[in-house]
Amino acid sequence: QRRVHGETDTDDFWVCFVCVTSREEMPPKTLRPSPVSGKARPKKSPTSPAPEPEKKEEDRKDDNGDEENFNFEPVIIHMKPTDQLALSEKELEEEMPPRLLTANNPQAPSNIATFSFKEKQFKKDDLVDQMVIHFSMDGCILHKDSDEAKLQLEVVERKRIEEEKASKMVGTETDQEAEEGEEKSSQLDVGSKKTLRNQFNFSERAAQTFNNAIRERGVATEPPPCFEFSRTVTQWEIYDTYMDDLERQKHAKDKHVKEDKKSSKQEDPLYSASMKHSLKIMERMVNQNAEDEIFFDFKYWEDQSDQFREGEGTLLPLWRFSSEKSKRKQVTSICWNPEYPDLFAVGFGSYDFMKQGAGLICCYSLKNTSHPEYTFTTESGVMSLDFHPQHSALLAVGLYDGTVLVYDVRNKHNRPIYQSTVRTNKHTDPVWQVFWQEEDLAKNINFFSVSSDGRVTNWVLMKNKLEPEEVMELKLAGNHREGDPDEETSLCGLAGGMCFDFNRTSEHLFIVGTEEGKIHKCSKAYSGQYLETYEGHHMAVYTVKWNPHHPRVFISASADWTVKIWDHNVKTPIMSFDLANAVGDVSWAPSSSTTFAAVTSDGRVHVYDLHENKHEPLCSQKVVKKSKLTRIAFNPKEPIVLVGDDRGGVNCLKLSPNLRKSVAEVPELQTAKDVHIARMEALLSVADRNETSA
Repeated sequence: QRRVHGETDTDDFWVCFVCVTSREEMPPKTLRPSPVSGKARPKKSPTSPAPEPEKKEEDRKDDNGDEENFNFEPVIIHMKPTDQLALSEKELEEEMPPRLLTANNPQAPSNIATFSFKEKQFKKDDLVDQMVIHFSMDGCILHKDSDEAKLQLEVVERKRIEEEKASKMVGTETDQEAEEGEEKSSQLDVGSKKTLRNQFNFSERAAQTFNNAIRERGVATEPPPCFEFSRTVTQWEIYDTYMDDLERQKHAKDKHVKEDKKSSKQEDPLYSASMKHSLKIMERMVNQNAEDEIFFDFKYWEDQSDQFREGEGTLLPLWRFSSEKSKRKQVTSICWNPEYPDLFAVGFGSYDFMKQGAGLICCYSLKNTSHPEYTFTTESGVMSLDFHPQHSALLAVGLYDGTVLVYDVRNKHNRPIYQSTVRTNKHTDPVWQVFWQEEDLAKNINFFSVSSDGRVTNWVLMKNKLEPEEVMELKLAGNHREGDPDEETSLCGLAGGMCFDFNRTSEHLFIVGTEEGKIHKCSKAYSGQYLETYEGHHMAVYTVKWNPHHPRVFISASADWTVKIWDHNVKTPIMSFDLANAVGDVSWAPSSSTTFAAVTSDGRVHVYDLHENKHEPLCSQKVVKKSKLTRIAFNPKEPIVLVGDDRGGVNCLKLSPNLRKSVAEVPELQTAKDVHIARMEALLSVADRNETSA
């Protein structure tokens, strides 16, 4: 039995000898004589095939007279090698694990760690390559059934057939030709012996082309005409000519030096335009990486809870735009750029008469929320601004002192390109709103402005100045009683204009909100008197805006805590909403004809969708703690809204899906605009029925 124990490598073994003896010592056997021959013969073994004769009773006894005892057991003698380890019984009974031959490579590393980009950490790789290549060699043997082997066999067979044909042709010729053929065939045989097997099917080809003939071509032209000129000059004329030439050389040299200075400045990479552009892109990328989660929410966030609540929505705060210069100022106007949906302008001023100072205009971009792209400072506070719908770089600005400005945001300097003055009959009171209009018949760019001095003025951008044109004087309505005999003694003054807006379909039609709480419908073609006067507010009207989808509906917001919806064919409001605080601004949503939002002085944003609920807002959320909200503006493409407060900050909020429901399915033979108009018409019909029933 072979045993392996511990760490010894020697083969220890046990040797067993089996000896057959009797229980007692047996005497040496004697040979008995054979009864036939008389010779002594050994006793046959039990395995012998010959049968053994029966012994007699006497023969079974030994010499002493005792019977032989054949029932014996083998005696086992254990022999132990001298160099075998001495093991205890416990160690001998212990089972040792067998040594197995495996295919694992002992030299292969088992602790390889790789970086997991999914989990963003280093992980141990359990898959270890156990294969070891001891010998490798590229062969050129092809399988006989493969296509390449068949192709080579075809080539060899074709050569053999050609050689047989050539040999037959040589045999039919004359002796002389045969001798020559033999020489050629011998040469062919020598060449064929030298040729090697073409295993790549390589063939070498050469061609010689004709050289183009050299051609010469010459053309003779007519000699230039020559004229003879002669003149008699004096010494003074020669002197004057030299002096003029010297002045010309000095002028050219000075011009060359100036151009070199300009080129040296332009060649400086730190102040080049490409360097500024690269820095702007780098700043945007750093800002977007720092606010990666906010940009992800802006692009992909959807409030899933809107699926389980009907008639409610939320506003997600994204960014707050502010700067050091605007901390102590109030946001007086917000306007999105019509060409770039990520760019908007914010005007900063003050509504307090006792705290007037310099104004500020900041143009922010959603691509870089940390710092404004452009900044412009004004001598007086900014009250209103508006981007041109076609020329998106032109920005019209109205100031607190009655001045109107026009900036080109592409210019590097801080000066406006147009400015109204006293000579150009500027406003005497704050300009509360400016609005660009389509180009007139002379293709001149123009915009309108309204001021609390009671005038609506059209400003035309001429070559070097602003040309004013008075459109309407806002006269006070209802100063004298009807039937008063002395009408001349009644007071006659101008109403202070606070806001205005032009109709989208009828460009000559516009409405004006006044400090007295009245709204007047006017026309650019008829400036003598109002077309209609709407009475419903009791305090100053801060905002009036036409519905972008329905041509007859407009909305107004007032300091009397109410927001009213009007039909310009009806003198009374068709809907009124009390927001329990002074309303700073109101705006229609561009995605729906029945959705609008308003901001109040308690820091809340109220969002209504009249198609879903005609009485309660879908969202009334407080977005600032200790500030008053002053302005609101919807983005024309993205589902976000900007709100400005009286502490110089602008908050960007994202609307949840319930607050921006647009037309989901458009019926056949209709457009989305038709559906928007139909929704508003349904509201108007309901309002008309309520009035008739009342």
